[in-house]
Amino acid sequence: MRHACLALLLIFQTAWALAFEIEETHSYPAGGAELRILSTADQGVFDPIIRAFQAEHPAVSIVYDVASSTEVMSAIQDEAATYDLVISSAMDLQTKLANDGLARAWQSEATARLPDWASWRDMVFAFTQEPAVLVVNERLFGDLPLPQNRAGLIELLRDNAEVFRGRIGTYDVRTSGLGYLFATQDSRNTESYWRLTEVMGRLDTRLYCCSGAMITDVARGELALAYNVLGSYARARVNDTPGIRVVEMEDFVSVMLRSALIPTQAVAVEEAGLMINFLAGLSERPELAARTGLPPVSLGLAGTDERVLRPIRLGPGLLVFLDRMRRDTFLRSWVSSVEQQ
Repeated sequence: MRHACLALLLIFQTAWALAFEIEETHSYPAGGAELRILSTADQGVFDPIIRAFQAEHPAVSIVYDVASSTEVMSAIQDEAATYDLVISSAMDLQTKLANDGLARAWQSEATARLPDWASWRDMVFAFTQEPAVLVVNERLFGDLPLPQNRAGLIELLRDNAEVFRGRIGTYDVRTSGLGYLFATQDSRNTESYWRLTEVMGRLDTRLYCCSGAMITDVARGELALAYNVLGSYARARVNDTPGIRVVEMEDFVSVMLRSALIPTQAVAVEEAGLMINFLAGLSERPELAARTGLPPVSLGLAGTDERVLRPIRLGPGLLVFLDRMRRDTFLRSWVSSVEQQ
């Protein structure tokens, strides 16, 4: 009986210790120091980077855990989980971790070469710049024109409710850190954001945790379009899936910076710094960037009119919508628009 109770206690303690939800775990053994990474990037996307890094640092073993941006935040902020490197698409949450004293500083020649806007306090380092795009299923659009801006998208949805009802996808911003970031930036950049949200709400828009799931449902024909999807993931799928298109809006394109930081509880600090150096130099490895589909930090985006780019910059400005009252107000407005009775 005593042993049974002890086993139950250990199970309870283990479950409590990992209260945040990990979606995937992948190991890359090498026999040396172990670098533990917690990331929002799909393992399939990041795998070429890990293997290229280990080719240069063959003694570093890597454990790569994948979680949503909100789960990543919970792991580091609330549970002090032991990770050496945190990689996230939610720039605001990364900035908050650093601002709250939960990140270590790292300085190197590689990070010094990053543009000023791609790092913050030598703690948060951007290594990609990824646009938010519209992904559409051309078959379901039929003869309808593809929208080129948000005003055109609103008009298209209003005039063709029978086509798009139940066939629109976007983030559930209550649970998706990246979705919340894109939504708040949209609200800053255009007055049409709330009109668009209301129109989508009237058409029973389906809510998602992440870009990959939306893109999959567009490819399957379950969605006619998905709004504010990560362009890097979408373009990778376009190459393999006929009939889906990526549309960059002509009024503006929000550009997210995927970033990395070393949490204060890191053990393998030097190895984490080596990975940051590697990521900071991604622009110098064009073949690797092409394999991952992750656009490295540069002055512009290939094939995109720079006049419409709206880069989301690292810094304290990202903390505005993380204020509890501001966040609660935004979410109430969003829920009333999207979940109309």
